[in-house]
Amino acid sequence: MGSNSAITFEGPMDEPMTEILSELSSIVGPNGLLIGEVLQARAGSWLGAGGNQAAALVRPVSTAEVSDIMRLCHARGQRAVIQGGMTGLVEGATADPEELAISLERMNRIEAIDEPGRTMTVQAGVTLQTVQETARDLDLLFAADWGARGSATIGGGIATNGGGTNVLRYGMMREQVLGLEVVLSDGTVLSSMNRMLKNNTGYDLKQLFIGSEGTLGIITRAVLRLRPLPRSEDTALLALADLDRVVRLLALLDSRLGGTLTALEVMWRSHYELVVRTGDQRGALPEVYPFYVLVEARGSDASTDRERFECVLAEAQEADLLLDSMMCNSKADRQRLWAIRDDIPALSRALNPMVVYDVSLPIGDMDAYVAEITRTIRAKLPNALGVIFGHLGDGNLHLCWRVGSDSPKDRHTLSSIIYDALIPYGGSISAEHGIGREKLGFLERSRTSVEVLWMQKLKALFDPSGLLNRGRVVEAP
Repeated sequence: MGSNSAITFEGPMDEPMTEILSELSSIVGPNGLLIGEVLQARAGSWLGAGGNQAAALVRPVSTAEVSDIMRLCHARGQRAVIQGGMTGLVEGATADPEELAISLERMNRIEAIDEPGRTMTVQAGVTLQTVQETARDLDLLFAADWGARGSATIGGGIATNGGGTNVLRYGMMREQVLGLEVVLSDGTVLSSMNRMLKNNTGYDLKQLFIGSEGTLGIITRAVLRLRPLPRSEDTALLALADLDRVVRLLALLDSRLGGTLTALEVMWRSHYELVVRTGDQRGALPEVYPFYVLVEARGSDASTDRERFECVLAEAQEADLLLDSMMCNSKADRQRLWAIRDDIPALSRALNPMVVYDVSLPIGDMDAYVAEITRTIRAKLPNALGVIFGHLGDGNLHLCWRVGSDSPKDRHTLSSIIYDALIPYGGSISAEHGIGREKLGFLERSRTSVEVLWMQKLKALFDPSGLLNRGRVVEAP
């Protein structure tokens, strides 16, 4: 238990909630509980609009405190929402006024590093960037990476099975996690802090919580897998005429680069042009080409890897795959290219209010899919404006749109167009962002009724009272 110091609660609040907050204060101390204006000044979603509307924000400093918090919530029937770095895009962490928000931001320690075993044991509130930089200082790599690395927490990344730019080579967050500690809805601590690559002793329970978006339990600690730090980093921006050539380029690079291909990011011209013209980034190639592909390979020998990278690009040129190219010759060049790809703020300003979609489908079907949704959107929502980009190497596309009127009806129409068109291709309505609240009503586009039923049964098993992140991912049965 934490400090027994009490805080004074002011303003309208019913008696049961006042009692709960008083008990929470005794668990986490006055600095561990935020209410009122201090809380409302904090972001309530990734855009930060409207402030944090939770009844209170609880900030424990240990697994024991998280356990005590959930024991109290279980006894009182109090619903709770887990909040990480607030970088999620599907409203999964947005709290209602009758819900408590639980943030592990004070549980931000790196507890241990096993260099020979290449593992790092961390608390869930540590940021992705901190883990990356700590590993790099030891000549090691934590492979998961995405644009919000400075704010996103490890616990949130695990709970949503984060993807990002390195999935093509290293896989999703699921592949970076060896062990987990989780607090269940009744306060039970389920600890499976495995540090080994091989542990085939029955059910791998941690897999249930990775990607569950906080609906089955609260991730408090993790054992992360580290890799050798690459010694070379070769990056290029390529211009291509059509998506068929992009797909052929991917096959060529994947086969010729000997397992070093790390990222292949594609930007439709609309995306590249909008970012360069309205954002803070300087274009690296003229804004006249249909497709721009950012390619990166990381290896173990700077001189030989560079030579091979250049040879493969020359082969792509000879095969009539490229219209133009720019090879990075410095770290500044590389940062400049990735800044174009990662300039989400420029998209948010230009497409405000922006609706973000994150889908996946077989790479060979992408051209037909994009053509279909573009035609349908133009016919049904003539004022809509959007751009497309994504991690094409792993089948993931991001679509950012401004509907025009931004009415709920038009937003629903847009979502239906984008998700319904995935069905014939067996695509997914969420490649890496999760379901949250935003996609709950569309889950059946990607999951069968039997799958949804068993998701509901798992929810009922681990959280029978529906206290954790209710109304996210699946509805209670």
